[in-house]
Order: sequence, then structure tokens, then C-alpha cells
Amino acid sequence: MIIPIPSNNKRFTIRLGIAVHSPVVLGIRAYDPTTPNTHYLRRMVAFNKENKAYREIDIPMPLSPKAMEVELYNKRTGDDTGFRVTDFDVHKMLPIQVWAQPEVHRFIDFAQKFSQKAGYTPTGFHHNKDSEFLIQYLPEILDDSGKRLVTPARTHRATGRIQVSQKLFRQFTVPIRFFILLHERQHFVIPTREEKPADLAALQIYLDMGFPRIEAVYAATKVFGLHPETVGQAHVTRTRDIMDFINQHAKKIEAHEQKP
Repeated sequence: MIIPIPSNNKRFTIRLGIAVHSPVVLGIRAYDPTTPNTHYLRRMVAFNKENKAYREIDIPMPLSPKAMEVELYNKRTGDDTGFRVTDFDVHKMLPIQVWAQPEVHRFIDFAQKFSQKAGYTPTGFHHNKDSEFLIQYLPEILDDSGKRLVTPARTHRATGRIQVSQKLFRQFTVPIRFFILLHERQHFVIPTREEKPADLAALQIYLDMGFPRIEAVYAATKVFGLHPETVGQAHVTRTRDIMDFINQHAKKIEAHEQKP
């Protein structure tokens, strides 16, 4: 089942009402139909109850293309059997509320635009109009000996130049790409080699902009999952720190919304 949305580069939230009569795993994809490798969402939703079940799902879209398609499908069969869409609505999101220096907002704009085109743009150097920010888009990131690195991006902490792996970025959704770029920028801004302060500073911006929380977790775990043999306690701790920060941010938002 494919539902077209005239998104027109706006900020909005999609609300889905899904009914099932037996256990099913629903796949949801939201993408730009005019460009390859440009997904704004890829998610699985499991309905495990043996009897009739209904669920409402909110999907925030703080960044969108001119036109979007949302596809829903049964993960096992690949078709639209086993579920029924009972409600589909689109609501405007509030304007962005990010309190930061103008330089941060300029980088946000640059990173969002690159995240949207990274699935099809050629390798090479990409910069904003004033050449304030620079991304070196590489087929893959190699070390000095020519060995392929598993990282999707890395930052030169003296210049701020970000190297990005095209091979890996093409696999990621737009929100995941955006979070990774925010993270890499923080390595230069703070500056730090440590992952935790870069993660949390990037998360603050990412969540304040209304991006989906689950994609921030994916940004870390999907990279780890590409090479599970390298995963250790440090990766587990990093993921836990990200999830704890997301939960704390959600509680602050909820408390603010409950104020009279």
C-alpha cells in the first residue's frame, strides 16, 4: 500500500491508525519517489496479539522533500495483507525551537541539505555557499595505510572538515545521516575525541528539532551492526547513554506540555 503525500518541504507529523486481526509485522517506509536512496523513515512495527488489535502510530517528519510516498506492507508476504489502515492524517509541526548561535543554524541547514542528497550525489567536496563548512564525500573512508574504516564519518578536529563514506551513507535514512553529521560537527566545536559529549550535544539539537527518537538510536546501533564482531562494552554503554538522554528529553517535553 502506497500513500502519496504532497509534503512540499514542510514539517509535519503523520498519524496512522492500523488494525490487524492476527499477529503481523508491519513494514513502514517513507521516501522521496523522485530520487534513489532517499528514505526519511524505515521501521518495523510488530502486532503480537492473537486477537483483534489496533494501534495509532505517530511519525514526525521535521524534514521532508517536495513529494513523499509512505509505503505500508506485510514484512512476511511483502504485500498489504494482514492489516488495515483505519486512519491516516497529517498535522503541522511547530516551528523549530533550537536556541543556538547563528553558526549552529547555518550548519544545521547545510547538514540537512547534504543528508537529503547523500543517496545520489557524487563523491567529491561539498560546501555551503560561503565555504564555511566542508564535507569530503568519499566512496569509502580509508586510513593512512589504505585499510577501509568501519566509521561512516570522521572529523578533522583542527579544520572541521568532515569525511563521509558514500557506501555507508547511502544505506542510512535521512535522519540518521543528519544525526551523524551533527555528531561529527561536535567533535570540532567542543572539541573532543570522546563520543559521549559529541553524542549528547548532537542529540540536544536533533531532538529539539523534532526528529524521531528511534532514528538517533539506530544511528549508533546500525553502525555497530555492520561489524558485530567489533562490538564491545563501550558500544553498549554508548547506546545506553543515548537512550537515557532521549528518555530524559522526552520527560522534559512532557512536563512542559502539562504546564497550565
